[in-house]
Amino acid sequence: MINRYRTALAALVTLAVLGAAPTAPASALTPAPAPASAPVPASAATPVSATFAATDDVFVSQAEPAKNFATATWLSICGGTCSSSSATGQRIALTRFKVTGIPDDAENVKATLEVASTRTTDTTVTARAVTGGWTEAATWNTRPALGDAAGSHTGFTSGQTAKLDVSSAVTGDGTYSFALTQTDDTPTVLSSSRESGDRGPRLTVSYTEGSGDEANAGPLPFAMPGTAQLRTSARKVFAHYFPPYPVSLDDQDPASDYYARNYLKPDGESGKHSAYGGLLRDRPLGRAPLSGDWASADYKTEVRQAVAAGLDGFTVDILSVTSSQWTRVRKLVAAAEAVDPGFKIVLMPDMNGLASVDAATLATALADLAASKSVYRLGDGRLVVAPFKAEGRTAAWWSDWMKTMETEHGIKVALVPCLLDFNKYRDAFGPISYGFANWGNRNPAANSSLTTNIDTAHGMGRIWMQPVSVQDERPNQGIYDEAANTENLRATWKGAIDGKAEWVQLTTWNDYSENTQFAPSRNAGWTYLDISAYYLTCYKLGCPKITKDVAYLTHRVQPYAAQPSYPETKLMKPRAGGTPSRDTVEVLTMLTAAGKVSVTVGGTTQTYDAPAGVSARTFALKAGTVSASVARNGAAVTAVTSPYKVTATPYVQDLHYRAVSSGRS
Repeated sequence: MINRYRTALAALVTLAVLGAAPTAPASALTPAPAPASAPVPASAATPVSATFAATDDVFVSQAEPAKNFATATWLSICGGTCSSSSATGQRIALTRFKVTGIPDDAENVKATLEVASTRTTDTTVTARAVTGGWTEAATWNTRPALGDAAGSHTGFTSGQTAKLDVSSAVTGDGTYSFALTQTDDTPTVLSSSRESGDRGPRLTVSYTEGSGDEANAGPLPFAMPGTAQLRTSARKVFAHYFPPYPVSLDDQDPASDYYARNYLKPDGESGKHSAYGGLLRDRPLGRAPLSGDWASADYKTEVRQAVAAGLDGFTVDILSVTSSQWTRVRKLVAAAEAVDPGFKIVLMPDMNGLASVDAATLATALADLAASKSVYRLGDGRLVVAPFKAEGRTAAWWSDWMKTMETEHGIKVALVPCLLDFNKYRDAFGPISYGFANWGNRNPAANSSLTTNIDTAHGMGRIWMQPVSVQDERPNQGIYDEAANTENLRATWKGAIDGKAEWVQLTTWNDYSENTQFAPSRNAGWTYLDISAYYLTCYKLGCPKITKDVAYLTHRVQPYAAQPSYPETKLMKPRAGGTPSRDTVEVLTMLTAAGKVSVTVGGTTQTYDAPAGVSARTFALKAGTVSASVARNGAAVTAVTSPYKVTATPYVQDLHYRAVSSGRS
């Protein structure tokens, strides 16, 4: 049984994969609606356009800072003094659009914001990207933060449409918010979406269809389906988000930020992690310092990363309802709604971290989060709640809690308990649950018969959320699982696919203290997400055609038994009963046709014939550099060299598998 609480507690103290998709269940998430005007196919050279009506719009007034104008049929914009009114102060209009159906290989993407004027004015209106969250309940006091200018237009005629080029802010599918501002004192008045005649703001996106070669230009070995297509599947893929490890903890340069100073160094945080050589072995990809609300910007980045990887949402680990971890959860939920409300957040109260929280307090906290459009509900409106270690409270306790949610907050709950011991507690939880999940294991030996649990859940008439994992190494707990390169990852995807699990939970997106992360990181880049993208597509839509030759390398940077030179007193040992430890380099190839693979490990080169499609081969780990190349008919087609050198004398014990892709080299 895996105990995550000690890892979570340490972080809290520190910072006070094959077949067709199944038929959708009646209560499955409704697919994203089609755009107001669906893209019209055309020849590759002919532009295609799609028009989207505003999903939200409102204006705010500095002169009436607490007033909301959500019922107004107009949008008013003006500079410091509005000459047509006795009131003074700025007015800003806000408008939001959800863009769907734009193919990933679209070229020459252009976006035009169209607004209808109700007055004739010689004014200049500028559209600025909105970086903060907002709703139509916004007032001047609660207005969102604004970003860079995206486009402008001068001169408005009553009854006519004006167009602002906002191409710089629109890249494809996603949710886009714009603020309309001006410096002129004469008000510009535009129709809102509430005016009759459908004259509210609209966003027209045009593009030319790709030639098909773009599938070979990106990092993946196949053409990744678009977000809208993936979301038509009844099967859902979430990633477990662990709030203690966001992109940045202090908005500093990654070479000297909190991760670098305190988590990755053995003597960090005044030496509290010295016994095990430092708290972490990996970290999120770094970035330069940001201005403004950098934390919210980082959460939006992570949402975009997850959307790009094909994920449907995050299951967010709720460790607290009062601390900084609670603030992070709220920011993540707001970021998902701002970036893409179709990207869903599944509420996962952690019943280790929340062991002392009473039912009423938990109900109030989750009801607060549930107000967001991004929080996941079934098609029948029930709120999905998937408590981690649900058996920390009795089934009767959860039944009463669900009644409290309904009677006190008007929210019906679909409970999907994530049980550490499914077989022990399934019968007790079955009558009150919509489905089941478990936390799972992180080594191939423990993941050899995953369909048994899935079949059991289905036999009880419940859905199943299957854990899919890469690896697990915990320096501070002195234990690790032998993931066997990508064997564990492939085995857990296979279990989800073969067992026809309704949902998948990638465990985890970003728990760096347990080294289970899929998120883009220093040690693996996007590699684990890229590999998973293939199996995710298999799981949702059927396996895609391999259109580009890609080789993935995975290996550790030390033999598992190597002794570190740093005087650690707590070394990781393999989990009892799991896959035996091994020292191997794995080459995972996804090839358009058979090819000859050459693998060099520590100066020794070996070759083998790899078939078309997906295959893996392992080689003995040796000190030095690791590389691989693929040739066909005597010509090289792809190659990759790992930047992570192997040593027999590591500084600290580091059993985290590195990963690199020829598609991103």
